[in-house]
Amino acid sequence: MLSHAQVWAAIDKLAKRHELSPSGLAKRAGLDPTTFNPSKRFSVDERPRWPSTESLAKILEATGETLNAFVASITVQEPTASTEAASRIVPLKGLCDAGHEGTFDQLGAPTGMTWNQMSFPDPKAKEIFALEVTGDDMLPLYRDGDIIIVAPDAPIRRGDRVVVKSKLQALSVLLLHKRTDSAMEFQPLDKRASRLHFKHADIDWVGRIIWASQ
Repeated sequence: MLSHAQVWAAIDKLAKRHELSPSGLAKRAGLDPTTFNPSKRFSVDERPRWPSTESLAKILEATGETLNAFVASITVQEPTASTEAASRIVPLKGLCDAGHEGTFDQLGAPTGMTWNQMSFPDPKAKEIFALEVTGDDMLPLYRDGDIIIVAPDAPIRRGDRVVVKSKLQALSVLLLHKRTDSAMEFQPLDKRASRLHFKHADIDWVGRIIWASQ
């Protein structure tokens, strides 16, 4: 029997073979760009969502792939203990939605019931969560539909890409420029923009970006 994870993995493989993101694959097929985004693969109550046969037909036509080739890319073998240990399920949420009150605790750990889920291939990483980029505001570093994995308890150094939750604004993706005993200074991804200076007392938490699905 084919599992929910295997079918979505086959779609991801198809996109990768054609050097596309899931969002790019959907666009090429004439579908809504968010059709195959990881955040759409589970409902709010965490029930799995399956791709429609219409959407599958459209991506096969758009890429010139055959149904047999698509099916062959699906690993039918049931997961074993070793394969399950090679990945983990992490919380996933849209970056634009993740700044709402009640989404994180004071240490940057996800809270509440509005998170989706995704599989991440590194079981050793601890206390991590995933954010999905929406729109093109972060080009050229991150595109619409990219996933970033954030570790709020990971040590950070100058030059690291980080997610910052301050008391005065929603989540921001920035570069750590300098840290002192009293404050932290960040460079926006658009290096033409002025640096941002936050006192430690004005920052809820900072999480290092440890992986991105680019």
